[in-house]
Amino acid sequence: MDSVVTLLIWLVALILFVWLCVLFPAELAEKRNRSQFLWVLVAILGTPMVAVGLLLYLGEKKAD
Repeated sequence: MDSVVTLLIWLVALILFVWLCVLFPAELAEKRNRSQFLWVLVAILGTPMVAVGLLLYLGEKKAD
């Protein structure tokens, strides 16, 4: 029973980690016309909170 609970906790933690480091910055970058790949890379190499904070600060990129 304990191993099942532990497995579920790890699974939830993994889902939250993927959402925070990949999906959330990618979604914000897409809404602001910025490179999703670059911002996911910033979130993984730096910290997700820095990437999200920068995306919110920089705002929407003007179309070329």
